Amino acid sequence: MVPGSADPAAPASGPEEQPDTTAAPAIDTTAHSSESAFDRLYETHAHALACQAYVLSGHRDIAERAVAHAFHRAWEHWPEVSAHPDPGCWLRATAHDYALSPWHLFHPARRGPQAHPGPPADRATLQGLSQLPGSYRRALLLHHGLGLDIADTATETEASLPAAFGRVTNARVALAEHTPELRSVAVPERASLITTRLRTLLAAHPARTIPAGTVRAASERATRLRTRAALGLAALVTVAVAAAWVTADDSSRRAPEGPPGATSSTLAPGGAGQPGVYAPELRSSNDRVRLDEHPAPEEHRAQAEGGSPDGERTNAGTREGQPSAAP
Repeated sequence: MVPGSADPAAPASGPEEQPDTTAAPAIDTTAHSSESAFDRLYETHAHALACQAYVLSGHRDIAERAVAHAFHRAWEHWPEVSAHPDPGCWLRATAHDYALSPWHLFHPARRGPQAHPGPPADRATLQGLSQLPGSYRRALLLHHGLGLDIADTATETEASLPAAFGRVTNARVALAEHTPELRSVAVPERASLITTRLRTLLAAHPARTIPAGTVRAASERATRLRTRAALGLAALVTVAVAAAWVTADDSSRRAPEGPPGATSSTLAPGGAGQPGVYAPELRSSNDRVRLDEHPAPEEHRAQAEGGSPDGERTNAGTREGQPSAAP
C-alpha cells in the first residue's frame, strides 16, 4: 500500500459516537419475587394442608377455611415467614390450630364430622378420631400420619418429650377403644395399622384449593378492612372524649342556680360586707347567719301588707299574760 493513501477497508473518519450513558431505570422486583415465592409455597403445601385439616376436623368446610386462614396469615406476615427455616412447618402449625379451634362448636353445621365417602374402615377411623381430644388427634397425625419422630412432634406441638410421648401412647389406646378394627388386632400391631389408616385418609381426601392470587387478594382486602375499622374506632373514641371534655368544661363555667321554687324576693340584700337574709326555703350557705339579726319571711310579708309585726307580737304577748276569765 502506498504511504499516505487511505485504506479502503478502514471506516470513514468522522465524529466518534458517544456511548449512551442514560441507563434504563432499575425495576423493583421485590414485590414480584415475593408474590412468586408465595405462589410456589401455596402450590407446594395447600393440598397437603387441606387433607391434614380434614383429618383433624372431619369437616371439609373447616379444612378449606383452615388453609385459607394459614396462607392469609402467611401473606400478612410474609417477611417473617420467608425468613423462617421451614415455612411449611409454620403453615402447618397455623392450619392445625384453626382446624382444632373450639369456636367451631358454636356453628351448628360444624359441630360433628361430615359423612366420609370412602370405605367403611376409613369412616370408622375418622369417626374414632373425632372422639379424641384435639391434642391427641394432632399428635397421632404428626407422628403416624406425617412420619415425624417424637422429638419433632414435641417441638411442633410445643410440648416436652415425655408429654408428646404420653399423648401419642394414650391416643393409640383411646382410638382403639372407639375403632372396632383396632380392638381386634394385637397391641404391637396397632401402631402400624394406625399409620396405614391415617395415610390412606390423607391420600383419599378430595381437597379443594383456590388459586394463590385469590388468596393474596383476599388477604390484602381483609387487612385493609381491619385497618380502616381500627382507624374508625380510634376516631370515634377521640370524638367522644373531646365532646365529654367540652361538656364538662362548659358546665364548670356555668353560674350555680338556686333551688327549685326560690325567687329573688326570698332574699333581702344586706349591707356592705353583710350576708344575705337567711331563708329556710333555700340551702344554707357557708356564711354564719344569726336568725335574730334578720326578720323572718313572715315578717317581710306582714310589712308588705302594712301591718306591724311588733305590735302583733306585743298584743299576742299581752293576751298570753292575762288570765283567762272564768266561765
